[in-house]
Amino acid sequence: MGKRKLETCFSPALYEVDQHAGSIVVIIDILRATSAICTAFENGVVSIIPVAGVAEAKEYKSRGFPVAAERDGFILDFADFGNSPFNFTREKVEGKTIVYSTTNGTGIINMASSAYKIVVGSFLNISALATWLISQEKDTVLFCAGWKNRFNLEDTICAGAIAEKLIATSLYSTICDSTLAALDLWSLAKHDLNRYIDKVAQRTRLRDKGLDDCIDFCLTADFTDKIPVIKNGVLVDNIL
Repeated sequence: MGKRKLETCFSPALYEVDQHAGSIVVIIDILRATSAICTAFENGVVSIIPVAGVAEAKEYKSRGFPVAAERDGFILDFADFGNSPFNFTREKVEGKTIVYSTTNGTGIINMASSAYKIVVGSFLNISALATWLISQEKDTVLFCAGWKNRFNLEDTICAGAIAEKLIATSLYSTICDSTLAALDLWSLAKHDLNRYIDKVAQRTRLRDKGLDDCIDFCLTADFTDKIPVIKNGVLVDNIL
């Protein structure tokens, strides 16, 4: 086959559902949903059921499922825990199925449901993810969760980091300005990622709420080789 197409979507408001049926879509929401999901799988969760709405999360709770749910960073009153990666400890998640609902990240999983495959990406699994994508021989869309339908820096930078790994193989090409912009931002940020991320709006939001303790962890490369993938509407480890 020819070179695979690589595209980036900066926000759910820009996602074209009908254009990506044959592509692998990588969901990116590093502060904090996709980082938490990758952590959960590293710590032995069996599966994660992503739900967009609060009512649906409550319904699962009434059926006995453990629920991780937040809005604007705060744990919802019926939830067992929120969406910090530090909540997804081995003691809490190993061997379990968790229901998960967040402000931005889980909703876009549903938006991408027509894709060939949907996987979860973050810095925590970046090398394993890139290796897996290369093995799939499919076009790829890097889908940034953003913030309430707006562009954000942190997800875009992570998309740029993934794009750099893919394009370096010479198996991918792009004429997508969003991908080129993500690569440019990554080139600015990568030499001191923690310092660069200190300027992003979500960093300030989390700090103001006392929820910023996990940021350095979320920027850690290759904490795990797990690649969470959607199968029948549920996130599972790709090796299953």
